Amino acid sequence: MIELFYWPTIQGRGELIRLALEDSATPYVDVARGPGGISAMQAAMSAEHGKADALPFAPPFIRDGDVQLAHTALVLHYLGARIGLAPDDERGRMHAHQLQLSITDFHSEIHDTHHPLGSSLYYEDQKSEALARTKVFVRDRIPKFLGYFEREVLRGGEATLLGRHSYVDLSLFQTVEGLRYAFPRATAAIEPKLPAVMALHDRVASRPNVAAYLRSERRRPFSEQGIFRRYPELDVVP
Repeated sequence: MIELFYWPTIQGRGELIRLALEDSATPYVDVARGPGGISAMQAAMSAEHGKADALPFAPPFIRDGDVQLAHTALVLHYLGARIGLAPDDERGRMHAHQLQLSITDFHSEIHDTHHPLGSSLYYEDQKSEALARTKVFVRDRIPKFLGYFEREVLRGGEATLLGRHSYVDLSLFQTVEGLRYAFPRATAAIEPKLPAVMALHDRVASRPNVAAYLRSERRRPFSEQGIFRRYPELDVVP
């Protein structure tokens, strides 16, 4: 059984892995949500107890038997074909991985809107810098990234990125959900220009296992502790 190690109270980067496991009905344990889970996660990252050749720098990471892997994109690359959410051929898997890495880049830029000077500082310590960065992000970066994915969905066809359902579709769905939470006004303004991305989002949301997960207690709500944070003063419209 897959063991997932991530912070228990937030969605964050671990949510992309959870969505893949839930959608594929893959049995897994969300370790840090169980009794003693934080201690177990910390032990798995330590030199004394870690099973990986390279110990994780930070969650999320998974353990699958003797395999322990960190970084969301790498974990999804590993799981993809194994759980039926990636092409079977190497070229297709590389295509999926490339798209997922672009989502990783996008999420880093989203996070940095509210922490432009560094994660070690509170948002309140960098509010003016955050507003300046967010104005540029909303004006330039949201259209650039989502425009790219709009073209890729059109190339994939059938409201998918790869011509078939994949973990990358799930990650793009989560990205749209997060943007709607963090920047509701800005996202509403751009959605009409992205019919293919919105069709993908709606298709993923209607998948039975995804819909059941979104209704469940396992789906933690968005909050001001993850990648996507709602600060009304940052919800600027270009």
